[in-house]
Amino acid sequence: MSRIGKSPIVLPAGVEVKVNKDNSVVVKGPKGELTQQVDPVIKVTVEENSIVLERPTDQKPHKAMHGLYRSLINNMVVGVSEGYTTKQELVGVGYRATSNGQILELALGYSHLIHMEIAPEVTVTAVTDKRANPIITLESCDKQLIGQVAAKIRSFRKPEPYKGKGVKFVGEQLRRKAGKSAGK
Repeated sequence: MSRIGKSPIVLPAGVEVKVNKDNSVVVKGPKGELTQQVDPVIKVTVEENSIVLERPTDQKPHKAMHGLYRSLINNMVVGVSEGYTTKQELVGVGYRATSNGQILELALGYSHLIHMEIAPEVTVTAVTDKRANPIITLESCDKQLIGQVAAKIRSFRKPEPYKGKGVKFVGEQLRRKAGKSAGK
């Protein structure tokens, strides 16, 4: 992870970074504002249009934290400037998704509908075209939060290996199994 930590983070136009005394990094941009607490061992400095992280020694825990915090801050910079998008597909007969504001309603083959309240930082849209699987689109500036919400939606009905039914990411390749082989 040390090689990742050594490279500086280039700030795009319109992104401001502030390092507080308690070693928390605040990143503001056109898409929003994010905050990350950094371990006091790692020194964060903001130069003209880049952020540089430094570690005190080459010990293994310091190297790991160096790369970790560099990646987290880079994800914050990309999130507030460009944002993150995740698309999920509902594969199965009768599987439906509708979104009403921040509430996502899923019909996934259970005897009941699943109502999920989405965090206000994430915008959700559900699109259903004729003769196509419903697609749920999540957009946010926080990469960790959008991944957590996507994982929670997927956990309601994971794709099964025989027919591929369930909630999967768009473009995901599933490992399929062969069904029962015919008798003699």
